[in-house]
Amino acid sequence: MISVQNVSKIYGEIPAVDDVSFSIDRGEIVGLLGHNGAGKTTIMKMVTGFLEPNQGTISVANLDISEHRSLIQAKIGYLPENCPVYLEMTVIDYLEYAASLKGITGNDRISGVRSAIAQTGLAEKATQTINTLSRGYRQRVGVAQAILNQPEVLILDEPTNGLDPSQILHMRDLITEMSKKSTVIISTHILQEVQVLCDRVLIIREGKLALDSTLKDLNQGQKLFLTIDRGPVEAKPGLGSISGVRSVELLSNNSTEYSYALTVESETSGKIRDSIPSIAKAVIDRGYRVYSIYLEVRDLETVFNEVNAIDPAIEGGTIRAA
Repeated sequence: MISVQNVSKIYGEIPAVDDVSFSIDRGEIVGLLGHNGAGKTTIMKMVTGFLEPNQGTISVANLDISEHRSLIQAKIGYLPENCPVYLEMTVIDYLEYAASLKGITGNDRISGVRSAIAQTGLAEKATQTINTLSRGYRQRVGVAQAILNQPEVLILDEPTNGLDPSQILHMRDLITEMSKKSTVIISTHILQEVQVLCDRVLIIREGKLALDSTLKDLNQGQKLFLTIDRGPVEAKPGLGSISGVRSVELLSNNSTEYSYALTVESETSGKIRDSIPSIAKAVIDRGYRVYSIYLEVRDLETVFNEVNAIDPAIEGGTIRAA
């Protein structure tokens, strides 16, 4: 649905986005993460056609944005980070105006505005001027204008900014519902939102794509935790000689049971969990008694911090979860 290939954006001599490539399939909900200034908003503005890249290509629905900008923009709903709205207008007047800018006319405009108001829970505020609304309701207005055209691609920059807990739950439900018909990109500083909503995460660091992973793969670590009946003098050389095991670390010792962390690199499909049967067999074949063996599980916060601790000049490429 969306293809970004070798895209860069340079301001003066400063690369805001540096040779970024990724593809997003129809119906995916993708989280775009990174520190302030990492390049997330620049990427979203290029995908929506508001900025032109200095190099690289962007296509949406098999249309090249350099040749079919207007056609692509008609397929996109976009909520910018600062939610620009006209404060002196009522909610319904603003949405009708936004619909006219999108080229939505006649009965389609009426039904589009009505549907957007219902989906974002704005019915009770529809005739109020926007300057009388709370920050959370203004954010809802911004989301409502983004979905007026029932877009094929929905791009949301900080969609839950300013919302209270109940509004956040409502926004999650709305995004999940929209993903049935739209490809969704969410940029947020709230890692929990990505963990709950997204199928996949892209982490941007200093303009580069530092990680591209599904949430399922991302949560699986590089380590196996193993408890056996052998101490480190015997076990560490034995475990370290098993195919796929890169390092062995003693975690605890209670005299009869010894726990180890095995850093593992799978030699099969690239999934660390696929190595568990062969490693378990190798351990048992060595005559060790196994009390437990389980896969490391990490959360998004852990992975985000790990990625941002890596020097991109040293790493030299995109990290992909095991």
